[in-house]
Amino acid sequence: MAMIAPFKGLTYNFGKMGDISKLIAPPYDVITEKEQKEYYRTHSNNVIRLILGKKKTGDSDWDNRYTRAADYLKRWESEDILVRADYPSIYLTSHSYDLGDGSGLRVRWGFIALVRIEDEDSGVILPHERTFSAHRDDRLKLMRACRTQLSQVFALYDDLDSGILDDLKKASSSPSQVAFDYRDGTSHRMWIVRDQRIFKKITDAMADKSVFIADGHHRYETSRNFRNIMRARYGRGKGNRSYEYIMMYLTDMNNKGLTILPSHRLIKSPREFRRDIFFERARQWFELDEFSLSGTGEDNTSRGVRQVLKEKGLHTSAIGFHYHGGDRYYILSLKAGVMDEMGQDLHPSLRKLDTLVLSRLLLQKCLGFTKEDMDNEGIFYYTSNIEDSIYLVNSGVYEMTFMLNPTRVDQVKEVAKNSLMMPRKSTYFYPKVLTGLVFNKIDPHETIQIP
Repeated sequence: MAMIAPFKGLTYNFGKMGDISKLIAPPYDVITEKEQKEYYRTHSNNVIRLILGKKKTGDSDWDNRYTRAADYLKRWESEDILVRADYPSIYLTSHSYDLGDGSGLRVRWGFIALVRIEDEDSGVILPHERTFSAHRDDRLKLMRACRTQLSQVFALYDDLDSGILDDLKKASSSPSQVAFDYRDGTSHRMWIVRDQRIFKKITDAMADKSVFIADGHHRYETSRNFRNIMRARYGRGKGNRSYEYIMMYLTDMNNKGLTILPSHRLIKSPREFRRDIFFERARQWFELDEFSLSGTGEDNTSRGVRQVLKEKGLHTSAIGFHYHGGDRYYILSLKAGVMDEMGQDLHPSLRKLDTLVLSRLLLQKCLGFTKEDMDNEGIFYYTSNIEDSIYLVNSGVYEMTFMLNPTRVDQVKEVAKNSLMMPRKSTYFYPKVLTGLVFNKIDPHETIQIP
């Protein structure tokens, strides 16, 4: 099913460039404007200039952040700041991190390779969240200008015996080519694997698997749109042209180092919040437990919310709530037998999601938000940090927050296998895959060789 291939990656010249941590950045879509400026200052060759260049007054069709990214890319290659591999490779990575919750150090292993782009109904590459046209258009402009895949799609596969990653680890017993600590406290290593025998074992093992997109839905759809443009110009051929493939970071969904964080909702309501009316409506479907905020501090409160949410969430959908000016937080636990209130149009696998319970019952039925409202970034903000949620509401930046348990991997798998979509920001896979470790150049005349 999934067709995997090694590729001639374009990387920073590791021997020449020094501290690699100064050259990389998180995915473009989690970088704030303030962070963008910081990455610009960190190093003159930081990847930010490629993935999220600055806009300038007077930008035109021939001079804009996309054309400037292409110019940087071309110049850095000519100056040997970026170098392309001579041989097809697979890039094995380890990502070490500590959540700070007492669970200790975690290590997520994964590998970067090419995966053949599939049509929507193939059942091979499965998304779980819908995308937005503005983001797709932005990434397509960048890809057309650079002819390079600059960021990996983060994807999962199911491998109960972990044979694929074990084989790659055996092939990388030597010291890693890349090793650095990042500013967020995480540690990274990367090995460049060139063993043809391992390539064959991996492609054979992946051939009967589906791939689940964890993060990077916009990048995947953009690559498929770009593929279609290139097919129209250069032909489909045997389906092995470079534009038929996309660079992915792949990890086993059974990997103990894989973490999903919750996406708590912070809201600036366009209408007056009526506390009594909200609670009266909510009690139709939820049991309410209330807890005092006084004198506990955000940090102690967040631990309390997290613990109660976890305990309540073992038996039903549980959602935390706090509003500006209130001295309490609330845990709303879904009553038994009220699933039908969410709407007959929902598939059973979607009714189990806390994000759908929140959306259908609390946001739409209790607070009166429309589906269009919930796509409005001026109203909704998302964070994985409970402390931030409480602080931003207490300080008046947002009017209210809804706090959630993380979506489980098995729920992502079930939704994707049923060709369904979760609400926006239902998952936050952590840590994010950093951008800048390796890029994939797209030459329309180059063919990809399957081992």
